[in-house]
Amino acid sequence: MTTDLHGALSAYAEKLHATIGDQHHIASPLGAWLLLALCATTATDPGGLAPTVAEELAQALGTDLASAADAAHALLDAPHPLVASATALWHRPGQGDGGPTEWRAALPTSTEVGALPDQAGLDAWAREHTHGLIEKFPLQIGPDVVLALASALATRISWADPFEVADASALGADSAWAGQLRRVLRSPQRGHGCAIVTTERAGDVIMHAAPARRADGPGLVVLSVAAEPHVSPADVLAAAYQLSAGVADSTRPAGRRSLFDLPLGAAPLWTVREVRSRSFGREERYAALLPCWSARSEHDLTDPALGLRAASATVARALALPVQDFEARQAAMARFGRYGFEAAAVTGSFGVTGMPPESVARTAELRFGHPYAVVAVATDTRADGGTGPWHGVTVFSGWVAEPEDLPDTDA
Repeated sequence: MTTDLHGALSAYAEKLHATIGDQHHIASPLGAWLLLALCATTATDPGGLAPTVAEELAQALGTDLASAADAAHALLDAPHPLVASATALWHRPGQGDGGPTEWRAALPTSTEVGALPDQAGLDAWAREHTHGLIEKFPLQIGPDVVLALASALATRISWADPFEVADASALGADSAWAGQLRRVLRSPQRGHGCAIVTTERAGDVIMHAAPARRADGPGLVVLSVAAEPHVSPADVLAAAYQLSAGVADSTRPAGRRSLFDLPLGAAPLWTVREVRSRSFGREERYAALLPCWSARSEHDLTDPALGLRAASATVARALALPVQDFEARQAAMARFGRYGFEAAAVTGSFGVTGMPPESVARTAELRFGHPYAVVAVATDTRADGGTGPWHGVTVFSGWVAEPEDLPDTDA
């Protein structure tokens, strides 16, 4: 993913999460952003749009309409193997047929276009394109609806290396969750990524990355980021999006702190210990402790800053439809557990041989014991060493404030 697109999505996510607030939730800023980008593809003659509408749409997208349209084509016409994606543009039969036809050719080839379904049809579309994770379309259709826009994103993955299990008391005496839960997840010795990183918005944070990968390269990484309790959710989510830019490439994050630069003992987010070890040089080891969690959310997307009003006006003009008002909502869900992760959203607008010398190793136990941010980032590496359009795209993001106990069946 280009730096510009990452910045545009990060800025849009900050606006969307700000409208939701700091309660426990999951969302897909990408799902809403794609609807705007889809509408940008219908603006075949940007000069013909009312300047305020074009400006409002471009401002919400965080980039120009042509770039957004190109991004929509790249993502939707080359789907990620672990992220089911679908978009649709429907209008009422007999209305929307009198405008120019160029807008159809401008849409991604995968976008469904046709007659407006009834409520049962909309609900069926939501189920079909989210593996059944979203059962109902987020809007109720009425006789006054002449236009509907929809996007769906879904994933259901298994971790390449499952979590281990730990007693919830390992979250630390200062964690309220330690007294609420019996068991939590502990990262395995290999396969997951952990670090302590200094960020611009949230100061020092702890991060944990759990990957799921296919044999042919593309995968998904779920990144959890926690800051000290006094840091605002907006700043922690911003830090998570900042770190997501490199997590798809497994690169060492900028601002990563060495455990040998930190004092031994307990801090609010971690505990650093030192043990004798056989290794060449100083070794750093990590473990992360996280709760299971799940979320089901519905979000009102009518805030003008989110751009759905301008998107609706753009498509209405392309189809010559008499649209006077709009509705926009998103339904989303996610579940994070020992063996995997699933999430969905529907948006409607509607080795060394021999003995090494004795050295020291520092270990850090990172404790996700209070509300924290989570983002799911697609990876899209190819056999030739290149990357596809989904590489580094953050698909879902949320705020974890309601942990759940590890089910007995997973213990």
